[in-house]
Amino acid sequence: MYEAMLEGWNNQMLARNLAPATIRNRVRQVRAFGEHAGAFPWEWSAQLADEWFADLRAIRHCSRSTVRGYQVAIRGFCDYLGDPAYAWTEECERRFGTHPIQVINEVNAAAHVAEVESEPTKRPFTRAELQALFDYADEQVEVKRRLGRKGWMSAFRDATMIKVAYAYGLRRNETRMLDVADFGRNPDGAEFGEYGVLYVRYGKAARGSAPKRRSVLTVWPWSVEVLEQWFDEVRPVFGTDENPAVWPSERAPRVGLEVINHRLASYRDALGMGPGLDFHSLRRSYVTHLIEDGWDPRFVQEQVGHNHASTTSIYTHVSSDFRTRTLRRVLDGMLNEALGGALTGALDGVLDPDVGTDGLGGLA
Repeated sequence: MYEAMLEGWNNQMLARNLAPATIRNRVRQVRAFGEHAGAFPWEWSAQLADEWFADLRAIRHCSRSTVRGYQVAIRGFCDYLGDPAYAWTEECERRFGTHPIQVINEVNAAAHVAEVESEPTKRPFTRAELQALFDYADEQVEVKRRLGRKGWMSAFRDATMIKVAYAYGLRRNETRMLDVADFGRNPDGAEFGEYGVLYVRYGKAARGSAPKRRSVLTVWPWSVEVLEQWFDEVRPVFGTDENPAVWPSERAPRVGLEVINHRLASYRDALGMGPGLDFHSLRRSYVTHLIEDGWDPRFVQEQVGHNHASTTSIYTHVSSDFRTRTLRRVLDGMLNEALGGALTGALDGVLDPDVGTDGLGGLA
């Protein structure tokens, strides 16, 4: 009976166009609750759910978003069992003299009250950290080549993959699923040649929808040099004539997500950087650095595929130097306006351009 319930719920989620990975995770989460409770769904109670969530929070130290994800799965399963259209309630009453109930309610459900629930350690790389990461990745290629190890090709692939993920603000799966045909020309950026635009076909999907597509324009000339070296010199060594994937593996057509995670984590740890800097931090860095460099926020929002500017703002962690420059520019503009435009000429060569706010505070 339990297996039939799970199979029916699986089919219902397929009918709702949920992604296969989402369905597998939710079924796995429901099974995990059932194993912890030591009971079948028609025996579940809110108390059993509370005990499990207490264990997840206090013993396993799961994050808030993880706990809420488990609750979403269990709530959805219980809603399915209680829906009269599927007749599970009547069948359980007939067989067991009881029936499934909703064990997640407004009393014990975790509220989604914060706009962002990621751990405080999650942040973008600083420019210095990013350069150190790139340099270290390049060094690993040279070390393996000098030792005559075949692994230099994989190291070169991973170094290039990390740079490209940053250069275009990509998520992990967006990076992994790139094909050679996804790069093209940008008529308004002829200087980038064959790599003026990147067509992302496996963007993050909305619930019940197909992967979201977007085009990302190339903004940094160095990214073209990185791609040309990869496609012209190194990727052909993998023997990828029939493989459309940008990042092939020696054992599979396409590199796996676990390889992507492991490689960046190993480089980060070797450099002594904190665990909050993960692969997604490359995307955070892309947003932050574009904003710091003066790119229009709307352009940045379109580049990373966010529906709302508020989402892009979550990714933006501008440095103190950027804020200081912004403050200096605004204060100088205010003073210039207050003095009738005479500030530029009267103070030219008198004030140091890097003077702090205290220096102009007395003047004001």
